[in-house]
Amino acid sequence: MGTTEKPPTMLSHGDLPYPAGTLVEDTMHDRTGELVGVIEEGIKESGKLLSRTAYVRPQGGGIEWDVPLARIRPVEAQS
Repeated sequence: MGTTEKPPTMLSHGDLPYPAGTLVEDTMHDRTGELVGVIEEGIKESGKLLSRTAYVRPQGGGIEWDVPLARIRPVEAQS
């Protein structure tokens, strides 16, 4: 049984789904914070996208955390 090597990848800044600083809910960790950025990982040769990761910072500052981009959504304004 042979091992399959992962093809070379590259990281790049991705487009933000909402403006930077938008208050978002991380549905994976049940936390809220401000959207800071998005990093995309893609295969170097083909450019095929492998993953998109959002970076979120607690409101008021603190240590950022990462979560798959598909697991965040904007927090609805309370009225």
